[in-house]
Amino acid sequence: MSSRSRVSSLLPDFPWDTIAAVKAKAAAHPGGLVDLSVGTPVDPVAPLIRAGLNAVAEVPGYPTTHGTPELRAAAVEALKRRFGITGVDQSAVLPVIGTKELIAGLPRLLGLGAGDLVVIPEVAYPTYEVGALLAGAQVLRADGLTKSGPQTPALIYVNSPSNPTGRVLPVDHLRKVVAFARERGAVVASDECYLGLTWEGRAVSILDPEVCDGDHTNLLAIHSLSKTSNLASYRAGFVAGDPELVAELLEVRKHSGMMLPLPIQAAMTAALGDDAHEAQQRERYRVRREILRKALQEAGFRIDHSEAGLYLWSTRGESCRATLDWLAERGILAAPGDFYGPNSNEHVRIALTATDERIATAAQRLSSTN
Repeated sequence: MSSRSRVSSLLPDFPWDTIAAVKAKAAAHPGGLVDLSVGTPVDPVAPLIRAGLNAVAEVPGYPTTHGTPELRAAAVEALKRRFGITGVDQSAVLPVIGTKELIAGLPRLLGLGAGDLVVIPEVAYPTYEVGALLAGAQVLRADGLTKSGPQTPALIYVNSPSNPTGRVLPVDHLRKVVAFARERGAVVASDECYLGLTWEGRAVSILDPEVCDGDHTNLLAIHSLSKTSNLASYRAGFVAGDPELVAELLEVRKHSGMMLPLPIQAAMTAALGDDAHEAQQRERYRVRREILRKALQEAGFRIDHSEAGLYLWSTRGESCRATLDWLAERGILAAPGDFYGPNSNEHVRIALTATDERIATAAQRLSSTN
């Protein structure tokens, strides 16, 4: 490849590679590693979801890129039943191969390139920036509507509840984002993967009638089943919203062969049709959250935001890398705040995604520092 530029040269270093040494230090603890860095599920996939997967395991033909009618209908009903989102047409639902894939490719799928501006939150999931860079677009970190000045954004990312901070944006804020985007002809992509894990207050979708007045024009809501249905390994997600935008994404993805395997579509259909397993998983995380929150606060941490999601956005008032090392001495691994932007280098992201035994172990180790 010496005669041509490498795509990887457009991108920052992969952040997780930078904590290999501190992970090794934490893993050397006599009681073993408590990994609270990556928000990956550890609890089993519900039997009804596995049954849905197995039911079509013998089907040999290609799946459709748009997804089965049953899957899209289940998504529409789940959005309405769980979150009060109405007015979504089944044609405006599109399954994706995990939401990270969609986010990384969305600017390019929308035809963005050099000269286009993508606005991402100031503290943000890294893949928003990665997707813009892959498309050759400009990136602006901004939580306020006026920071772009006279520039007209082509794409605005919203993430509520936030990864990593757990911050929930109020309805009034989201309404202002929608109004601002419509004035400038921008697309709003709302990453709502943690919408079903709200602990304090109320989180709403960009497609909620309170936010958009029932008009989904230029709005996309991105949803994942990785979190409350434990389907991270299935790569099960979908995007919904503006029928015209979804149709454009579908057309490009058909040409690209970006289709979700049929067994995964069937598993998603089962998961979206059942709320009991989701409620059970939510309760597991609620209990783990309370245990970790209490232990962190008693160990001298301050927890900011964290009203929702799978993380506690925590600080000791020092460099996040110093805190990472402090935790590693106790066999605990977290994610440093500087993964998520230049203005978050005093926080660490502590995940709730560990077994009950490992969460209890982490709490005990934190408590022993008092």
